[in-house]
Amino acid sequence: MRIVEKIVYLDNAATTPVAPEVLEVVTKALSGACGNPSSHYSVGYEAKEFVDTGRAQVAKAINCQPGEIFFTGCGSEADNWAIKGTALKLAKKGKKHLITSQFEHHAVLHSMKALEREGFEVTYLPITSDGFVRPEDVEAAIRPDTALVTVMMANNEIGTIQPIKEIAAVCKKHGVWCHTDAVQAVGAIPIDVQDLGVDMLSMSGHKFNAPKGIGALYIRRGILPYNLIDGGGQEGRRRAGTENVAGIAGIGKALEMATGHLEEKMAHQRELRDYTINRILKNIPLARLNGSWENRLPGNVNISFPGLEGETILLDLDMHGICASTGSACNSDSLDPSHVLLSIGLPEEIGHGSMRFTFGPQNTMEEAEYLCQTLEEIIPRRRAMSCMWLQNENTVRDFNLKK
Repeated sequence: MRIVEKIVYLDNAATTPVAPEVLEVVTKALSGACGNPSSHYSVGYEAKEFVDTGRAQVAKAINCQPGEIFFTGCGSEADNWAIKGTALKLAKKGKKHLITSQFEHHAVLHSMKALEREGFEVTYLPITSDGFVRPEDVEAAIRPDTALVTVMMANNEIGTIQPIKEIAAVCKKHGVWCHTDAVQAVGAIPIDVQDLGVDMLSMSGHKFNAPKGIGALYIRRGILPYNLIDGGGQEGRRRAGTENVAGIAGIGKALEMATGHLEEKMAHQRELRDYTINRILKNIPLARLNGSWENRLPGNVNISFPGLEGETILLDLDMHGICASTGSACNSDSLDPSHVLLSIGLPEEIGHGSMRFTFGPQNTMEEAEYLCQTLEEIIPRRRAMSCMWLQNENTVRDFNLKK
């Protein structure tokens, strides 16, 4: 039973609530546009209009042509399509080498493992201690048989924003296709695919207040990865299956809204982020910020509390009505320490005590203050009961002093 009734939702990196304006469009599409968008009569044309509008809205938000946007069921499908479609396509030309980083989302890492089982070779790039992939490491890993480089735009756990423009330039120099998983970045920071120079980019609607079950893959004109789903002629014959009309209407409206006042939204979330980081690091001994402070997503706070298990903190916070996470929601059933935190050099005992708080536009300064106040009560009390904290306090202190 919770101590308080009010819910403070601070897990916007996992998913976001559907915006009222988006729900209105989705409801209209569900209740009115009952036809199949591929049907050639008025009810079908009505449904197609929702699809065309949504595609145009998404394309405008990332500065590409509507014909370069292909709707999927989620960000994971978009990642799988970009990676596996490219691998199978370019393997015909003898290119069976792929490059990614050690701290990608599992949609990317597990796609790579699946391809390794089929005889492909994968290079997993190291991550710097402050959470970045270095373009020079990408260039050093490229070989004549390299088909694809895929590096996420912003890490889903520690929020560090990667130098994708520089990485894409390296890929173009060597004639290698470049994909970025931008699921955490789209709707959170400015995205211009023309400026970035990427060949493919994945997104997921539920990360920016659209419904779950709708994503998209940007594929630059002239880039032709093999299809992941075959069947009918939908999505320009690139992704079969009757279109999710309501989802497409929702993702278009949501992204239009997310990018319409983006600078104002970013400034608000940065204020909450910086207040939270400053207060936690000041008031809770040996708390450690994971990843760069300067070059991270506006709403992302990832902090380790050595001496404790993240699950314990998570349950205590839930008792106080605060929703947060210990890492990626897609891997929440695992007791292993985060692969992201291990990739930046955190020892397992510190990685286990890490929490992710992610602010959205709906969050307030009062909620940030309440989070900090609650942590300042929870952490000392739990540490006083923790054998791990009492036994390893000096080791933890020495590690943190090396930062």
